[in-house]
Amino acid sequence: MATIWVVLIALLALIAGVALGFFIARKYMMNYLKKNPPINEQMLRTLMMQMGQKPSQKKINQMMRAMSNQVDKK
Repeated sequence: MATIWVVLIALLALIAGVALGFFIARKYMMNYLKKNPPINEQMLRTLMMQMGQKPSQKKINQMMRAMSNQVDKK
């Protein structure tokens, strides 16, 4: 009977640890991506030039704002 309780407690601790670890890792990654966005203005400017577009500062600001809004919605 005691082994059943030990196994049950071990399973509950494992499930709680996995859930807690997932949420901590998710929060950490969201904060990291907010502070260090994957694309910056220079990368966007280079990408637009490679696609054959002449990047104006207004268009780059517009695209950066749209990407920032997309991240904030999630």
